[in-house]
Amino acid sequence: MSTKIAILGSTGSIGTQTLDIVRQHPDKLEVYVLTAGNNADLLIRQAIEFQPDSVVIANEAFYEKVREALSTYPIKIFAGATALADIVENENIDVVVSALVGFAGLAPIIRAIKASKRIALANKESLVVAGELITRLVPEYRSVLLPLDSEHSAIFQCLMSNRHCDVSKLILTASGGPFRNYSLEALSRVLPQQALAHPTWNMGAKITIDSATMMNKGFEMIEARWLFDISPDNIEIVVHPESIIHSAVEYCDGVIIAQMGSHDMRMPIQYALSFPNRWNLEAPRLDFSILKQLTFDKPDFQKFPCLSIAYDVIAQGGNKPCVMNAANEVANLAFRQEQISFTRIPEIIEQTLSRVPFQKCNDLSDYISADHEARSIAQSLL
Repeated sequence: MSTKIAILGSTGSIGTQTLDIVRQHPDKLEVYVLTAGNNADLLIRQAIEFQPDSVVIANEAFYEKVREALSTYPIKIFAGATALADIVENENIDVVVSALVGFAGLAPIIRAIKASKRIALANKESLVVAGELITRLVPEYRSVLLPLDSEHSAIFQCLMSNRHCDVSKLILTASGGPFRNYSLEALSRVLPQQALAHPTWNMGAKITIDSATMMNKGFEMIEARWLFDISPDNIEIVVHPESIIHSAVEYCDGVIIAQMGSHDMRMPIQYALSFPNRWNLEAPRLDFSILKQLTFDKPDFQKFPCLSIAYDVIAQGGNKPCVMNAANEVANLAFRQEQISFTRIPEIIEQTLSRVPFQKCNDLSDYISADHEARSIAQSLL
């Protein structure tokens, strides 16, 4: 029997690569739900190809377009953020692939957890914002959370058959982005098109900018803290420009187990879908005969202050990670729209954090309130 999957964000980078895996394993995977935010044209093409039970277009302005285009197919059409969250509770869905970007992914993930779904998580912002809540709900509702990011999938695989109590530290590798060799003065002049040219990975615009500021690696540190129940003090970030070692685990005896592979996100995506099994994958293989060198360096916290911000907010807890994420989403978009400079991004995040007082967060409504307040303040700082 094939596994029925719901892909939240099927038109994005992770979503389209997930569908490529479905094409390779039609006997194992069945697309049951597809969702998109604004890309109605691609959603329509995907729906025609994969014939899901349902599709959701989050932007209700495109509902009629999608409905008319799929009117001759036996596909249910829904629209809006509420429908996006509702759909994950469908009893026929086996796995929810969370490939949404930003805070928008939080509510659907919580609904999927409460529906006891298996979740392949690419939406790292949900754990950044509400890791404490999510990790409390997962065992309560007997849900399963599997990492889909290459770094966290690597750590997950390196932890297999080893005891958690024997872990000394987690090692998150980072490409360093396109500006790792830039001076602070040069960073102030970089343009969005330069920041969007990632040296090794092909990703969506928002995450590519986060990679350039290294905010993405700060997010991944927080995600690792919650996924693997480990102190941030025991999570080390190492700059590895070749992006061959995707991450590693150091054990108490000094042994380091690392996971290596080519730059292909389909590998961690497929592992999250096939776990605990492994399936064949038509993807580039790592060729050691042409691999000349692997280099490593420490991250520069002065040039990339978003890393320091991430470590600071996870130490504070409460609403602070949520505030950081909201401010980053505002600043990231403003930079892409050429409203602010590259170096202004961490400044806006820090200024927003200083203006929002600490508060504990107990449920989703607390995070929604914190997100709204932080966005309003960050927007005013532009």
